Amino acid sequence: MAVHTGPSVAKAPGKATVPGPRRPARTRESGVRRALSTHWYAWTMVAPVVIVLAIIVGYPLGRGIWLSLTDATEANVERTIGVNHIPATYEFTGLQNYVDAFGDPVFLQRLVWTIVWTVACVSITYSLGLALATLLNRQVAGRGFYRMALVVPWAIPGFVSVFSWNFLYNEKHGLLNKILVGGGIDAVPWLNDPTIAKLSVIAVNVWLGVPFMMVALLGGLQSIPGDLYEAAEMDGAGPWQRFRHITLPGLRPVSTTVILLSTIWTFNMFPVIFLLTRGGPGDATEILVTQAFRMTFVDSPRNFSTSATWGVIILLLLLVFAFFYRRVLKKQGEVW
Repeated sequence: MAVHTGPSVAKAPGKATVPGPRRPARTRESGVRRALSTHWYAWTMVAPVVIVLAIIVGYPLGRGIWLSLTDATEANVERTIGVNHIPATYEFTGLQNYVDAFGDPVFLQRLVWTIVWTVACVSITYSLGLALATLLNRQVAGRGFYRMALVVPWAIPGFVSVFSWNFLYNEKHGLLNKILVGGGIDAVPWLNDPTIAKLSVIAVNVWLGVPFMMVALLGGLQSIPGDLYEAAEMDGAGPWQRFRHITLPGLRPVSTTVILLSTIWTFNMFPVIFLLTRGGPGDATEILVTQAFRMTFVDSPRNFSTSATWGVIILLLLLVFAFFYRRVLKKQGEVW
């Protein structure tokens, strides 16, 4: 006797089999409710951070984007003078500010110097940090003292370090020129010559950035198994071959992260430029972020729309860099 186990689906010749009824899928709303009920404590802990970020980051960012699409200046924004309240009269201009920015020779000049400044600082900082990390990763006498001494520039507040360097760079009374004059060498206009001033601000930023780079790379070096070096040495690999084929590949995950962070920080390094040279001499050391600050808080009349436009462009440039940087890492097989 044949046992009937359920409804059968007849297959018509030349036609696809009609699938049976699917199991009812859970709605997205029920999934969200289940996630909230299961992980409510996690959402509760994250919520204050999200709210704070929305207030101190989200609102200023949105306000800046809006101002970059207007012609807002000191003369047409909402303001109160005495007992008189003057409403805002600025207008929406769309992308005109962005068109004007990329056609402005001043913007292009600042952009080129900002890129040169960033590439020079990051490359020199990484090279010196890697060299110092390699040296301190070995068993040398006083290694702990050297590590602590090299971290001091990172521990000192940035503005204090910049003011100290400003004193050292003083053309008449600075310690550097006193040493040079004492050795029979003419005093150097460290901050008064355009070319020398650019080299001077790069040197200060490198001095501030090397400790972070050294500490990060030193941690990466200590995570590389020592067996790899022993095996390579037994196979006849020299110091350069071991460095090239073991050290650099082993440091790649750390290097990619610190290079990205250092690039973002240096591109927006306002304190070093503004406190050391105020963008001078003239405008030789002015970078994008200091010029945007100057248009908002120093120049008269203050141009809020152009300053906001420059700020948004800085953000977009860094986002584009991070995007392509990430694509390059993915092609190289790095996880990031």
